[in-house]
Amino acid sequence: MGFFLVACHTDNLETTEDPVETSSAASIGEDDFIERTTFNRTITITWTENSASVSGDEDGFVSINGTRVTVDSRSDTTKVVKYILTGTCPDGSFKLYSLRKQALVLKALNLTNSGGAAINNQSHKRTFVVIDGVSALYDGALNEKGDYPDAVEDEDLKAAFFSEGQLIFSGNGGLSVVSQGKSGITSDDYLRFLGTGLVSSTSYSGHAIRGKDAVQIEDGTIAASTFADGKKGISSDGPVTINGGTVRIGIHSGVLVETTDDGTELTGSAGIKSDGTFTMTGGLLDIANEGQGGKGISGDGDGFISGGTITVSAYGANYGTSSNGYGPRMAPGWPGGPGGPGGPGGMEGNQDSSTSKSAKGMKFDGNLTISGGTITVSSASHEALECKGKLTVTGGTVFAKSDADDAINSGGDMNLTGGYICGYSTGNDGIDANGDLTIDGATVYAISTKGNPEVAIDANSEAQKKLYLKSGTMIAVGGIESGASITGSAYSTTEWTKNKWHTLYDANDNLLVSFKAPSGGSSMIVYHNGRDVTFKSNVSLDNTDTIWNGWGYLGSVSGGEESSLSKYSGGGGMFR
Repeated sequence: MGFFLVACHTDNLETTEDPVETSSAASIGEDDFIERTTFNRTITITWTENSASVSGDEDGFVSINGTRVTVDSRSDTTKVVKYILTGTCPDGSFKLYSLRKQALVLKALNLTNSGGAAINNQSHKRTFVVIDGVSALYDGALNEKGDYPDAVEDEDLKAAFFSEGQLIFSGNGGLSVVSQGKSGITSDDYLRFLGTGLVSSTSYSGHAIRGKDAVQIEDGTIAASTFADGKKGISSDGPVTINGGTVRIGIHSGVLVETTDDGTELTGSAGIKSDGTFTMTGGLLDIANEGQGGKGISGDGDGFISGGTITVSAYGANYGTSSNGYGPRMAPGWPGGPGGPGGPGGMEGNQDSSTSKSAKGMKFDGNLTISGGTITVSSASHEALECKGKLTVTGGTVFAKSDADDAINSGGDMNLTGGYICGYSTGNDGIDANGDLTIDGATVYAISTKGNPEVAIDANSEAQKKLYLKSGTMIAVGGIESGASITGSAYSTTEWTKNKWHTLYDANDNLLVSFKAPSGGSSMIVYHNGRDVTFKSNVSLDNTDTIWNGWGYLGSVSGGEESSLSKYSGGGGMFR
């Protein structure tokens, strides 16, 4: 949903808005659009290198001490004010107190505050942030007490751009926020981005962007990066929602280690951390986390992805040691080791411990539902895509690759009823469910090059769970869970060529999917609706429109040699 800035009215009477309106994430809605608000005052504050000046302050709200500007409009709740902030100052600040909502128009503002936040909004009401031109905000270093020198007792001050109330960003300009001391942009309520040229927030000590109650992105371009251990690119104690726009996040930090009365406490970094639900319906999201023990997306609740493009890379190593399989690996077959109880892919083995943090691409503690969009996620040291609850895929395209653990893992059942899914692991199972795993309509390509006891597709047979092949299309390189329930017939072949393209056809010679075979792996098992299929090796693609990060293809092909197929009757892996 795009947003185009409209002119703010400054001469009309005030709105009838309740001056004591409540603010919460639940109130995100149409009132966040600035054109629904009528302003009856415009105050312009201009900074120079050594001074600040004000115009339009008929009510005496503004006080100036050198380059320090304080606005206090609490004595008059009839005014709805638009503040235009402009100019350049190497050491100045803006602080606001009010009981009504307001707008801050950042008009080519370059403001640095050596003593703390460049903008400190103590208003608990909705604040529109309109970006007009290119602006930049910088904070100062902390004092020996670990706080900004400007900090006032009993007042929060958590970021270079801080607000007690909601911050609603719009406009067509650019804003850069850089924090040395704390976070970049923080609201103790919620943040909403309705469309801007670019909002860039970088922190060397805290989160890049934080909305305590919620973060919602509708449009615009957002760039977030942090260099602080244990901090996040985008953080919320509530939901994080992306409905459009372009979001790019870079994490350059590791695990924060703190000593408390209860022992050592570890906090890992993440591109996005949501304590509530994570939802994405459109737009582009690109996350790279190079930190040890860091995650791309970390959700404490459920995840819902129905559209957009997501690319997540977790480059870091795992942090610390753990009896649950993190850090240095336990021996295969032993508790906490690959193939053993509580090892990677087991419920116990997927838990971070008090002495470890795992580096994962996407992790949700609840359920994950994917119904659309394109997802590409990778991890160098642990699972690429994981949810602790039920994983459901009904549409979209998913590619997950892990160099050390399961590519795709669910703590509960996994239902793949639509879409195109590829799980590729060189260190464990390609696709692993700790409950039943059902393929019923999806197109699935699973790869495990690790070898026994790991397989391409694994269900939790130790707990009497099964792999169910009911309908759809499956290619499995590296075997499947023994004892699978197969509707109709599946087929196996050894006539495939590593690093070459292959194509699967149905009984009527309709092309189903083409795929590039990996450089490793043993048996190949194929399936399509339980019926006869034809398999060709060494085909040539007719164009370059691939899926699955270059491992799959849905277009026409040419050439190739037909390979022989045998009806599959065995299991995958030893004693699974």
